[in-house]
Amino acid sequence: NVHIIFLLQNPPTQQHIPTTTTNLVSLLSLSVTMSSSVTPILKDELDIVIPTIRNLDFLEQWRPFFQPYHLIIIQDGDPSKVIKVPQGFDYELYNRNDINRILGPKASCISFKDSACRCFGFAISKKKYIFTIDDDCFVAKDPSGKEIDALQQHIKNLLTPSTPFFFNTLYDPYREGADFVRGYPFSLREGVPTAVSHGLWLNVPDYDAPTQLVKPLERNTRYVDAVMTIPKGTLFPMCGMNLAFNRGLIGPALYFGLMGDGQPIGRYDDMWAGWCAKVISDHLGLGVKTGLPYLWHSKASNPFVNLKKEYKGIYWQEELIPFFQSVSLPKECTTPQKCYIELSKKVKAKLGLVDDYFNKLADAMVTWIEVWDELNFSEENTVALPNGSEK
Repeated sequence: NVHIIFLLQNPPTQQHIPTTTTNLVSLLSLSVTMSSSVTPILKDELDIVIPTIRNLDFLEQWRPFFQPYHLIIIQDGDPSKVIKVPQGFDYELYNRNDINRILGPKASCISFKDSACRCFGFAISKKKYIFTIDDDCFVAKDPSGKEIDALQQHIKNLLTPSTPFFFNTLYDPYREGADFVRGYPFSLREGVPTAVSHGLWLNVPDYDAPTQLVKPLERNTRYVDAVMTIPKGTLFPMCGMNLAFNRGLIGPALYFGLMGDGQPIGRYDDMWAGWCAKVISDHLGLGVKTGLPYLWHSKASNPFVNLKKEYKGIYWQEELIPFFQSVSLPKECTTPQKCYIELSKKVKAKLGLVDDYFNKLADAMVTWIEVWDELNFSEENTVALPNGSEK
């Protein structure tokens, strides 16, 4: 049994797993999942981050999948309100007063009255992996009627390599029943470490306000059984309601920006983080996957309220996308922190000309990295040691 757990938690990342081995690992995974005596995969290495303004009754449906894991709940809005969490969950809860107390003046980089506040949970966590979900998202079912364990699919995505440098027409070659197709370069079949796993949704689609207004009753019923790596150099609109990432590889780049109270824009928090994370992942040779898992998005937000939040962003993104498409980072940027600081300078120099908001955002990006480093201080990682010195 110990040997089986080792296989699951440490899949090869430097060489392609042969199809027969992939099938074996999948069968072992199934048998381990069915055994209640075995510790869930990454139980002590993953935090679930949930931003909320309401009681978390939705966790009852997720109990079979989430209860073994630690939750970090970020309470937005009125800090005096009591948020009720169902019994039996292991969690920490932080409200705005807690954030102000922990960060002091640097709390200004954490958004208020916006789900972007979730990134405080990313910074305060001490785990290697993060899964974040919105409180209006429930367990979906696949076409056979089986409930989808979204968290375990994210874990599979993160623990297997990505293929950003050459597109595989069978999508994820590391899935059971798939492989690299004829013509795929053998030199690229090792893949690269996966930094981000971006999941999708059934029912209410993640549309912008103008599309919501045009298609108020549209629902997504299409279940596509696929996971794919987003190619290097290609941006995508990241949605934060069903997202997992390797905090150790890309965490500092997952800053959700300045949104909500006191800011001229909202609902671009996850997209901003996605653009930054993708550019930095490309630079560092990391992968970003999208596709499975699905969850059930239950509630359509008000399109008129959304339009007020998005109005400037709809215009600004026509400047933002070309910026991120053309931005390049120097080879000296070898960590996500260094990349993010360099990116903040470019944001101020280029996007600061679009609106003064981006000057504020660039400053907040720097503050965010300071917060990250303070909360995640490691002498081994932050102090350069002379060659031969003992750690």
